[in-house]
Amino acid sequence: MNLEKVVFGFFIFLALTLNFGFFVGEIDNPDHHHLREFVILFIVNAVALIMKIGDRSQVDAMLLATGLVAMLQLVGAAIIWILAAHVWESGMTASVMASIVSLAGGAMVANIISVVLLIAETVMLRR
Repeated sequence: MNLEKVVFGFFIFLALTLNFGFFVGEIDNPDHHHLREFVILFIVNAVALIMKIGDRSQVDAMLLATGLVAMLQLVGAAIIWILAAHVWESGMTASVMASIVSLAGGAMVANIISVVLLIAETVMLRR
């Protein structure tokens, strides 16, 4: 068993499950989507993206692309959250939280594609 592949798979699956955990709940209710969970989600996705760097095959390139899409979505959500918390006078409204959760949902779709690609690559490996 290759420890590097185990750790890589762990972070890919962890990114997806954390993203799902943040996404679940009423889309516009800030009580259902916590900042700490979002920060952990952001960090784990960043680590997963760093681990995806290294274009060895077409599947690796697609994994990197899905990681970049997920991070772009999460960076957008983080910017909106920061602006709502510290800049905008309206603060964290239901529509702002819905935007944040929607962007996290887009990142979750990218993470689902990463997991599907990882599983497909694993199934196609020959010993």
